[in-house]
Amino acid sequence: MTLERTERDDIVELRLNTPEKLNALSDAMLAALQTALDDIGASDARAVILSAEGKAFCAGHDLKEMQAGRQAEDGGAAYFADLFARCATLMQTIQAIPQPVIARVQGIATAAGCQLVATCDMAVAADGVRFGVNGVNIGLFCSTPMVALTRAIPRKAAFEMLTTGKFIDTTEALRLGLINRAVPADQLETATRDLAETVAAKLSTAIRIGKRAFYDQAQMSTAEAYAYTSEVMVRNMLEAETDEGITAFLEKRPPSWHR
Repeated sequence: MTLERTERDDIVELRLNTPEKLNALSDAMLAALQTALDDIGASDARAVILSAEGKAFCAGHDLKEMQAGRQAEDGGAAYFADLFARCATLMQTIQAIPQPVIARVQGIATAAGCQLVATCDMAVAADGVRFGVNGVNIGLFCSTPMVALTRAIPRKAAFEMLTTGKFIDTTEALRLGLINRAVPADQLETATRDLAETVAAKLSTAIRIGKRAFYDQAQMSTAEAYAYTSEVMVRNMLEAETDEGITAFLEKRPPSWHR
């Protein structure tokens, strides 16, 4: 099975399960992830954990498939255009669905695999894991992974990674903001689950409203962002469950939320 899906307590885990291919983003993997995320986005799930089986989290695109696509009459132009468009749609879906998506990174993440980590809303990694956008080492600049990377870490650090192909470890990834936490490997599952449960325990309406606003306002000028988020806050304040949350806080009791 290319992708395994499990669900417990309103938290969905999607596990990349092609360790023999280093969990590469093959055509099958891209399709499976897209279908799963579209379904989750329309569901009542509260959080998503994206994990992987084997020694690698994700090694990026499937180079064997890409070379096979090159054999077409047009040299692969149509195939490559479609491939990168599908990958871009997937990355945007991760940030578009209302549930927070947390990467649980147990092994190396390279090229589009690093892009996947950078795209997720949060990430927890095992100590010693390495991250890289190393396509330049084989003559392919990681232009599409660059989109996510430059939005996750400082630009000069991203440019150095992109142009040198050098890898960074969890210490540097944490310092740059690529990941939220670095923990011993034997604590990775628990630490990621704890983070997911913390988010899932919040009012889902507020999280859904907030995640959309988080990404929308980042593309706006400061003035536009304040105007937009002020409207979002008004909408959030008018929610009955928000009224209950504030009332409960003032009355020093747990809120009685229905969703």
